[in-house]
Amino acid sequence: MNIGFIGLGIMGAPMAGHLLSAGHKLFVHTRTRSKADALLARGAVWRDSPAAVAAECEVLCLNVPDTPDVERVLFDDSGAPPAGAGLRPNSVVIDFSTISPSAARDFAARLSQRQAALLDAPVTGGERGAIAATLTIMVGGEKAAFERVRPVLEKLGKTVVHVGPSGAGQTLKAVNQILVAVNMIGVSEAIAFARRGGVELPLALETLGGGAGGSWAWSNLGAKIAADDLKPAFMIKLMQKDLRIVQDAAQALGVALPGTALAQQLFRAIEAQPGGSELGTQAMSLAIERLCKPLPSSPR
Repeated sequence: MNIGFIGLGIMGAPMAGHLLSAGHKLFVHTRTRSKADALLARGAVWRDSPAAVAAECEVLCLNVPDTPDVERVLFDDSGAPPAGAGLRPNSVVIDFSTISPSAARDFAARLSQRQAALLDAPVTGGERGAIAATLTIMVGGEKAAFERVRPVLEKLGKTVVHVGPSGAGQTLKAVNQILVAVNMIGVSEAIAFARRGGVELPLALETLGGGAGGSWAWSNLGAKIAADDLKPAFMIKLMQKDLRIVQDAAQALGVALPGTALAQQLFRAIEAQPGGSELGTQAMSLAIERLCKPLPSSPR
């Protein structure tokens, strides 16, 4: 199968690499061509525009930062021709980006007029999951289109689920980001409390990891906080983008999200510092630490 991939960032590059390893002919495009170099060295084929990639493929994958980026890649007539202009009839577009659920529904309707199907297929599992092909992929859109590309998705994720019609994948991803953001508050507060209570952090992490309060964030991001490792697996600026999508959708649904709003404010406090937006989401711990009585021996 010929597959196109547009967007080769932290997540997109390893995901595209798995498709290449699976034997598919891969056509790629990304804003910064150097990000494609490793894939090109392995046999991927560069094309100079999204439309040129789409013209080669039965399946077109996108992994770009935000809703306007997806719209630009698919439909914008300024600059390079958009992917929509090059799509073959009966092709399937798989959008792995995290975007607005309502926009996903709109884009699917617009592509259906061109005899193409759009699946909104956001992922969770971070860079580690992308590299290991263990992502959870939540797919909204036509069930028939999903079944056509299921073998492609299963090369990228351990859990691949069709969750409903167009927009359902993005809605479930929003649910995931609520859990991630609010869980990060709990992890950051618990680490700060343990530090001041004189508990050794590695001991706390190991002991509570399998208990009722344990979580992926506690075991993985908590360990990073304990080691003062704030390098990003998922940057704060991207989480803030996702939480803005969450709050917009919540407003439309009439849902109150006070915990999510608090997480946004704590992340915003880190964004206000030089380079803060580029840190990993575990850097929320810095905001909590600054609200606490300083530790005499703390490097912070």
